[in-house]
Amino acid sequence: MASDRPLHRRLWKLAATLAYGRRRAHAYDWAPSLRIEPAPYGPEKTILFKGRPVGTLLPPSALSDLAGSDITIVGSGPSVRDADLQALADRSTLLLNGAIALVPERIARPLAFVAEDERFVYRHFPAFLAGLDRTILCLLSVAVLRAVLEQDPDWLTDRPVILIDNLLKPYGENRRHLADVARMAAVTVDAPTRSGVSLDPGLGVFQGGSVAVSALQFALFCRPRVIGFIGIDISNAAEPRFYEKPGERVFSGVSEAEGRILAHIRLAKKVGEARGSLFVNYAPTSALQKIGIPLSNRLVAPEQPAG
Repeated sequence: MASDRPLHRRLWKLAATLAYGRRRAHAYDWAPSLRIEPAPYGPEKTILFKGRPVGTLLPPSALSDLAGSDITIVGSGPSVRDADLQALADRSTLLLNGAIALVPERIARPLAFVAEDERFVYRHFPAFLAGLDRTILCLLSVAVLRAVLEQDPDWLTDRPVILIDNLLKPYGENRRHLADVARMAAVTVDAPTRSGVSLDPGLGVFQGGSVAVSALQFALFCRPRVIGFIGIDISNAAEPRFYEKPGERVFSGVSEAEGRILAHIRLAKKVGEARGSLFVNYAPTSALQKIGIPLSNRLVAPEQPAG
């Protein structure tokens, strides 16, 4: 299968691996043009691209300050197609990748847009990102920041952004061992499954086979009453996403990563419930039922009258 990464990025990935080895091969995410530096004052950080300041990173509190009592994580799975999303409150949704296409027709005002795989940028920048409303808060990984700036160096101007940093492969540092990370405050690890939860996204989050895993840790940080899921179907990831037509879908590795994803979400459920959050699944086709997240019919669309 052809790579979604352009040739020059595949060459950079190989170069980073050869130059640094396993301990720092993730330098590929930011090399050669992206830098992140502390801002002169306050908790913000400055994003530099090719030596030029191009944007600012906000602390995770910028998300929790906007969040209410309910947060729903919205993926691109087929279950979104027929869901009644109007039942969701304004600024209550974390929209993953192509779920941003739901704005504004089906979701007027999301809580945030979330993306961590640079391949989404290379596939869909013109369709989903080029004209994205600058008032929407964005949660973006290091690799996505770099890839977006390659497409448009001014994309981050006056746009609120929070960094999704990989706790095991952090920006500007060597790869960390899971045992070392497990000793950090606000971190819970399940060693047998190598899954983890960070309750402080400012330190980083565990990335686990789906951007939903990262989004969930940001949701837990906000301490909502309810954490819901729609479009996080996992088991039917071979089917077209809700915005794709049959025959035009692109490959997703989510089905192959099902065990890894569910292990992370299972641990997050345990941690979140201990903090008072209720987990709810709104998709009858979702694999989340396998780990005990109960099904709710809250987003079932009302039947249309006949005739």
